[in-house]
Amino acid sequence: MKRSSKLKVRWGFIIFFTPVFLWLMLLIVLPHIELLRMSFIGTDFYGKSGFTLENYGGFFKEPIYWRTFARTAIYSILVTFIVLVIALPVAFYITKLAKPKAQGFFTVLLLIPFWVSELIRIYGWIILLRESGVINFVLLKLHLIKQPYEMLYHDATMIMGLVYTSMLFMVVPIMGVMESLDNALIEAAYDLGAKKLAIWRKIIIPYCTPGIMSGSIIVFMLVLGSYLTPKLMGGKNALWFTEQIYNQIIIYFNWNQGAAFGFLLLLMSSIIIFIALKLTKQEFTKVIK
Repeated sequence: MKRSSKLKVRWGFIIFFTPVFLWLMLLIVLPHIELLRMSFIGTDFYGKSGFTLENYGGFFKEPIYWRTFARTAIYSILVTFIVLVIALPVAFYITKLAKPKAQGFFTVLLLIPFWVSELIRIYGWIILLRESGVINFVLLKLHLIKQPYEMLYHDATMIMGLVYTSMLFMVVPIMGVMESLDNALIEAAYDLGAKKLAIWRKIIIPYCTPGIMSGSIIVFMLVLGSYLTPKLMGGKNALWFTEQIYNQIIIYFNWNQGAAFGFLLLLMSSIIIFIALKLTKQEFTKVIK
């Protein structure tokens, strides 16, 4: 009986493990290994391929590449911070202040925009913000402006779009942690005369740090790798590094250079996340749970 039960357990493990293993290997590991190999391959004057670091060296030779690289990193950190500032009170209201029936309603309101594709959501903002859009039409009718104002294709508009498209991925992890926060701790702090800011700084934020870091990592990676939102809402001057990768691979057919740029982006994101975890004294294994 023990032997048969062990065999069932082994077969059950194999059945469930095999699809996961194939998915990880075929769709994630092997493509990345091939891209890594391509990033170190170059072609000489005679058309022969061989090992080279020129694909990575080319990144530093052109100022537009490393400037766009730095701009993308700074804006991704800024968007992550803005999303965090908005998500904390939203998560607190839903989990601690709203009635149980209203909690489900507010959660659905957060989810509804994500039932459609990112492209549709971005075009919705374009319809609102363009010169002939809804907002300009209303302002003209109210005589608040004399002529239509182009609200698109600015950095502020692009940041707003990135905040909108990534908000859910910050709110949900924070809500998951905040729900387990004992209300008695907050009530006791109020009774002892603590101010709201002190309660947030001493109780709520430290308790929710794992959820904050989990959401921040997700949002930061999504924003860093975003392409549609900076392209459509930021316009030609958006200068997002993913567009440089797209140009190298799709437009110039330079897969080797594009692969090198992709791994530089991966390296930068890993370093920033590592620094953030060290500064907040969080362990990656606990954050991803």
